[in-house]
Amino acid sequence: MATASERIPVLVTPQEKALISKMAHDAHMSMGELLRRAAASFRPHEEDEILEGMIGQIRKTTAQANAAVDEALAFVEASEQRIAAMESERVR
Repeated sequence: MATASERIPVLVTPQEKALISKMAHDAHMSMGELLRRAAASFRPHEEDEILEGMIGQIRKTTAQANAAVDEALAFVEASEQRIAAMESERVR
């Protein structure tokens, strides 16, 4: 690993600094190392691809759920018609 020799000044709130410091301490590393690793692992395009995949799956399962509801409603309607027909036959 190359020796770090460049600085990137980053302004944070006192609360953000305290959180970063705690995270670094809990991970047994310096704040600089924590921030370098976080920056190195940041992949916004990969996250977008994952979200697009999730959206596609949600659309697919929503369509399946809608079809199941439509089928159930059709079954109930047919059952109601059968019951109504049986009741009208019984009344005669």
